[in-house]
Amino acid sequence: MSVSRRQMLKTGLIAAGATAAPALAQGDGPVHTERWGVHELAFEGPATGNPFVDVTIAAVFKGAGKTIRVPGFYDGNGTYRIRFSPPELGVWSWETESSASEMAHKRGRFECVAPAAGNHGPIRVTEDGYHFAYADGTPFRQIGTTCYSWALQSDAKCAQTLETLGTAPFNKMRMLVFPNVESVATNPFARTGKGPRDWDATRFDPDYFRRYEDRIQRLGALGIEADVILFHPYDEKRGYNDMKRADDERYIRYAAARWSAYRNVWWSMANEYDAVKTKTMDDWDHLFQVLVAADPHDRLRSIHQINTYYDHRKPWITHASVQNGAAVLDDLRAELHRAMTLKPVVFDEVVYEGNSDKRWGNLDGQGMVERFWWGLIGGTYVGHSETYDPKQNPDYSWLGQGGVLKGISAPRLAFLRKIMEEGPTPGIDPIQPWWNYHLGGKPHEYYLKYFGTQAPAEWKVVLPGRRGDPKNAFRIDIIDTWNMTITPVEGVFRMQQKDDYDVHDPARPTIALPGKPYIAIRLVRVQTPSGRGA
Repeated sequence: MSVSRRQMLKTGLIAAGATAAPALAQGDGPVHTERWGVHELAFEGPATGNPFVDVTIAAVFKGAGKTIRVPGFYDGNGTYRIRFSPPELGVWSWETESSASEMAHKRGRFECVAPAAGNHGPIRVTEDGYHFAYADGTPFRQIGTTCYSWALQSDAKCAQTLETLGTAPFNKMRMLVFPNVESVATNPFARTGKGPRDWDATRFDPDYFRRYEDRIQRLGALGIEADVILFHPYDEKRGYNDMKRADDERYIRYAAARWSAYRNVWWSMANEYDAVKTKTMDDWDHLFQVLVAADPHDRLRSIHQINTYYDHRKPWITHASVQNGAAVLDDLRAELHRAMTLKPVVFDEVVYEGNSDKRWGNLDGQGMVERFWWGLIGGTYVGHSETYDPKQNPDYSWLGQGGVLKGISAPRLAFLRKIMEEGPTPGIDPIQPWWNYHLGGKPHEYYLKYFGTQAPAEWKVVLPGRRGDPKNAFRIDIIDTWNMTITPVEGVFRMQQKDDYDVHDPARPTIALPGKPYIAIRLVRVQTPSGRGA
């Protein structure tokens, strides 16, 4: 180690985002980190014994009337790091705490400045409780995908996946920390022998975790959220998902210390948690509490099931992550999940588009897109993946390893995302779903109706509305969700009371439809110069 680098580590290294600069000594002017960026401190400390267990380090950050304690982690070669994402503008001071005297009571400060273009902050649940938005209020319309072990593939394969994502509609990626299929990176812990279970759960391999966080950062540069899956049931050979409770706790704390400062991180405690037979429901509840305590940035948290639903109403769950393909074959079943959880619902697994001989991996493109649309009308969100492969082996597909997209749903999901982004804020809500209107949107302002595989030749223009409700006027578009066309219906529809429950335009009671499947209708309120409905 050079003298200059050693001195830099002793005084602390501060980084904003992906760039690093020497920390300034106490009393100098503050360095700058953008709001919701990453402010990193690095120190030289003990390298002997087992630093992952023997040494603790954290820093207390104070600024904007807040005090936030941020745990650090050991990054190998005698280097310890603390990563903090400042939530507010202004000057922040910090002081370290450590069991190693040479790293304790170090002090510094920095200025949190306005975020750069494209930095909208981390995702949060909206005030209404059912949708997502960035910290600056920008709506987040989830169109996610799953590539379980893409981040563990070769650099060339990872680059190919990122290139694919650069032109795809997806803004969230579900990704495992531990491998589940053939991968290049397979050893998150230090090896103790040649056998698959010859590893030491008390010693992490920093290179493995450093490599994974590089993938998180690269997704962030593309504007994609990284839904980090901490456990899964698919690797009985190595046993990473079957550790003792103390080892699970250490792993969760290490992952949170390394990655929670990245604003695009979400936490998924497990994929198909109920198939991990070595853990009970009490274990999962406990691990969530460990995660909440370990993450000073309070990132979004979920868990995904195969058969037994987790109780998503528990306070540490921010949104429901659900596996259920049938629930998004109509809007009413989708809405029931939202009504029960009282939180945002993401159907992250709804059967995959592909040619697998497995029943969960042979959906056609139309079926994939249809599930997204029904989920949307029900006020929920849906996730995608693909299992196309010449060998019909999902391990080598987009689902397993990433690479390139071979299906036909992605362009239609890009079209859907544009429809969503043009819709009401914060998102589409179900409108009187229990009365079979099959409408989503915002009452009296915006409506979407979807027909799925039905092929009606006309639609009666009837909307729910009581006598005291506003009688607005609307323009109507006919949307071909498969061919990605929008056809305006000529003229304006002026609503009047029809009966005790509904409104219509008696002069134009119906509209003609093309008589083919996958058609939707959009009604948008017409605004006059005064701002009132026409």
